[in-house]
Amino acid sequence: MRLIMLGPPGAGKGTQAVHVSAAHGIPAISTGDIFRANIKEETDLGLQVKQITASGGYVPDAITNAIVRDRLAQDDTAPGFLLDGYPRTTGQVEALDEMLGDAGHQLDAVVELTVDTDEVVQRLLTRAQEQGRADDTEDVIRERMRLYAEETAPLAARYKERGLLRRVDGMGEVAEVTARIEAALEDLAGAPAGGSGDADVR
Repeated sequence: MRLIMLGPPGAGKGTQAVHVSAAHGIPAISTGDIFRANIKEETDLGLQVKQITASGGYVPDAITNAIVRDRLAQDDTAPGFLLDGYPRTTGQVEALDEMLGDAGHQLDAVVELTVDTDEVVQRLLTRAQEQGRADDTEDVIRERMRLYAEETAPLAARYKERGLLRRVDGMGEVAEVTARIEAALEDLAGAPAGGSGDADVR
């Protein structure tokens, strides 16, 4: 199963990706985790990314695409994968299409977590205090949300046209959201790649 999980910062993509990964035996691939690991290790990539994210910006497509292409070439992605935080732009969508096409694969579904913006901002401010994330100020968080709406949300429309989009209410307890995601994906068991249409689960 080859999946993408879309949703604004703080929507719970990472948490849900872990559950979906375990349930379907596929690796959850988070570009954010890859970037944070590089920042912690102070690699050249990490220093570049740290400067960009500190101002609320997104890492350039060229860097992100190269990292994802390398990750998808690893052996553990043979049975499938879940991408969390990628693609974020139409350019990245095209790059991913090319990567999958080169490997003879295609996406099965795109899960979009929908959330209340103000509630998510408060959630992220609380997380910033708990985890000591100095870059997660309210201004930076709201700028990320604005960038998401401007650059990433339109990807949902593109995947909807392909019949791949599954919109899922991302508010509520973790287990509740997980159950909604599984309900949105249940038709994929044994189905051919490409999914079987859109779904909206609340």
